[in-house]
This record gives sequence, structure tokens and C-alpha cells, in this order.
Amino acid sequence: MTFRYALELAYRGTNYHGWQVQPNASSVQEEIERRLSQLMGNKPVSVVGCGRTDTGVHASYYVLHFDAGRELDTNQLVYKLNKMLPDDIAIFSAQKVSDEFHARFSASLRTYHYFIHQQKNAFLQDSYYLGPIVDFDAMNQAAQLLLGKQDFTSFSKLHTDVKTNICTVSQVKWNQVSESSWYLEISADRFLRNMVRAVVGTLLEVGYGNLDEAGLLKIIASKDRGEAKLSVPAKGLFLVDIRYPEELFLKTGE
Repeated sequence: MTFRYALELAYRGTNYHGWQVQPNASSVQEEIERRLSQLMGNKPVSVVGCGRTDTGVHASYYVLHFDAGRELDTNQLVYKLNKMLPDDIAIFSAQKVSDEFHARFSASLRTYHYFIHQQKNAFLQDSYYLGPIVDFDAMNQAAQLLLGKQDFTSFSKLHTDVKTNICTVSQVKWNQVSESSWYLEISADRFLRNMVRAVVGTLLEVGYGNLDEAGLLKIIASKDRGEAKLSVPAKGLFLVDIRYPEELFLKTGE
């Protein structure tokens, strides 16, 4: 008999080659699986994450699940894992969930934030520094063209192993944090690899006055990654929320 558990956590992606295990490179998944294995008597443990994050991308809220051959004390599990894991990975909670719960496929909504700052600041290492002349009103107006269900091939990394590039975007907006700091908030049912960073890079071209709404519509319709603008650096990108159906009994950190 097995028991399924979900962990809520956060990580700073600077020191990792993304979430997913890969040969000859450190990953967040590898670190967690190694520590869980030690806690389970050195038995192999496989965890399933809510999605891939690329090299250098962060998660202030992330969810994974794994199966255990025995019932676990969730409070002790969180405490022991946090003692064993490096400082840039933190476990918030652990709880038993339905056998039908799947960290990736059960998710109904995902939200990312991308942070930028326009005044150099030595303490904003996880934010993208850019010039002062950006029209945020124009970017917010153009961003509305990304809403709804449509093909986001133009904003996807090439040669990925997904069956479709159709996503439903329910929210996309630039929000001001301070006089010189902003973040883009974007929510969708699913995201393609590199999608958010490509969207931000393209919207910034609108903000610089180099691209208008007609041009953005042309990029979307082309379904060609070569038509969209350059991706912004990974360091400003955070996965911030994952939503699941309530019947699966998973907290969402609200």
C-alpha cells in the first residue's frame, strides 16, 4: 500500500539548472529526491513537480507529489527536510492527498511574476535592470491581445515535447511596486517553455516604441518563434501560484 503526499515549497533557482533532473547538472528535483531518499532509509524516491522551470528561474510557490510506502508524520517530514536541504530550497508544508492528485496534471491555473527595475540597485539581484524610458500604459494595452485561448507557438522554445501550443491566458498586467520597480503578472492554464520570458521581451519592445499592437497581432498569428522578440533573462522570473480543484484536498497557500 502506498500513500501520496504533496509538498509546498519555494526555491531560488540561481544555483540550479532548472527544476528537472538532468545529466551532469544540479537541479532542484535532484536535491529533494536525494534528501527524501535518505529519510526513507536510502530507498529511491521519485517526485513529480507541478512543472519545469528553466535554469535560473525561481519559485516562491511550488508543488510536488511523491508516494511513500508508509504513513508519514508530516510535521517531522517538513522539519527534517528543511534541516537537510540547502538554504535556497525551503519546504512550507506536507500533507497527504488523494491518490488522484497529480502535481502537474491536476493543476488548473498557474501564475508567474516577472520583476524589472529601472534604477540600479545592488540588492535587487532577482530582477531585470533596464532603462528608464518605458511606456507601461502601452504595454498593458497591448498585453490584452494575449488574453484568451490561442496558439502561443511564437513565444515557445523550439523543439519541445508538448502535444499542443494552445494556452488559455486569463490575466496579464504590469503592476507597479515602487517608483522604479514593476512586475508583470501572467496567469494561464498552462505555459510553454520560455513563454513568459518571450512575452516579457516582446511587450518591452512595445514599451520602447519599437512595436505596435498590429505588430504584436502579426507575431501571434505567425506561429513562428523567430518573429517574436528576444527573451529576457531568467533571473527576474518567479512561479508564484498554482491552483488545484478543492476536492483533491491540497492547500494553495492562500
